[in-house]
This record gives sequence, structure tokens and C-alpha cells, in this order.
Amino acid sequence: REFSANVSHELKTPLMSISGYAELMMNGMVRPENIADFSGRIYKEANRLGNLVADIIQLSRLDEQQDSTVSMESVELDELAQDVVNNLRGHAEKKEILLDYHGEPATIQGVRHVLYEMLYNIADNAVRYTNPGGHIHIYVGKRGGKPFYRVEDDGIGIPKSEQKRIFERFYRVDKGRSRRQGGTGLGLSIVKHIVNFYHGSVKVESEVGKGSTFTVKLQIAEAK
Repeated sequence: REFSANVSHELKTPLMSISGYAELMMNGMVRPENIADFSGRIYKEANRLGNLVADIIQLSRLDEQQDSTVSMESVELDELAQDVVNNLRGHAEKKEILLDYHGEPATIQGVRHVLYEMLYNIADNAVRYTNPGGHIHIYVGKRGGKPFYRVEDDGIGIPKSEQKRIFERFYRVDKGRSRRQGGTGLGLSIVKHIVNFYHGSVKVESEVGKGSTFTVKLQIAEAK
């Protein structure tokens, strides 16, 4: 019930913005020089709505997979993480953020698109909440025969009191900033869901103003 109420609220917010801006334009209440600005706002809110729906669908699929047999394949985390870095590099460069990657072979049995989603969400958060001129370091490798993934940034950091709640659905440390950055409040919930599916763990170490480190350990046997 709580999740349904949150979904309704989160969907209603961008929909009301889109409807409001569109109505003003439709009724000729927007000056010609401001049409581009209003169109941009509608586009931004529509994107946020689309991302939110996509994340809700992903959570629903993960819920279903926990109760069904999932087809596994051999996945090289090193290659997957490189894809994530390549896809985020443009966004990082626009903010003048140095995105550094160091990977070692770590092949496991898993679902490729699900693992990609996990890696991407953590790295994407780092780019979102690292200030211009910052640094992000991403690592993939093995410890004790188990694969790990670590993302370190020198961004805004997370207060100690908030760190236990950041994996809750729709929980945001700074709601205003998260929405401005295009966040849905579901990214880390999806990460936690995926980590649990692989019987792993995700740990966050963070200090306000100094940055955050997210470390994922997957307790699953290495692929043969």
C-alpha cells in the first residue's frame, strides 16, 4: 500500500507539471520568446516520467524473477563495467568530471541486463552527485574468488543518519536536488534488489562534502 501511494504521488507530480505548462501554451498565455523555455520544461518532466515508469517496471520484473527460474549466462563483469563507463563518459565530461576505470577479469553466471542495471545505477549516481571538476574511480575484480564492484567519488556525500535508508524505494536524501538531477528515487532500490537476488551485499561509506564509496560483493560462484 505504501509503495502504491508513493508511485501515485511520484507519477502525479510530473504529470501535473506537463499538463500545467501545456495548458498555458494551448491557451496562448505564454509569450513567444518563452515558448522554448516552456517546451523544455515539458520535455524534461516527460523524460523524468518515462524514467520513473521504466524503473517501476524493472522493480516489478525483479520481484517476479525472485519467484521464478531465471535463465543464466556467462557474464564478464569487467566488460560490462567498461560499457557502463563508456556510456557515462559523455555526461561526466560535460561536468568536467574525471572518470577513471580499473578492471580485472571476473566472469560469473548471471543475467546480463540485470547486472548492467546494477553497475550503471551506482555509477550514474556518482556522476549525478559529484560536483564539476570532481573525480570518480570505478573498480571490478575478485576477492577470495568472489566478484566485487566498487565506485568511489569525491562528491557531495551522504549524511551518516541517512545512509541506512538510501536503499528504500523512493527515499531521497535531498528531494529537490534529486528531482533536478533527474533521479527517480528508485535507482538504489533496484541495486539492492539485484544484490539480494545474487545473495550478495552492498556497502556504502560516505562523508558529507568528501564523497562516497559503494562496494558490491556478489556471493555467487565464478562461472566455469
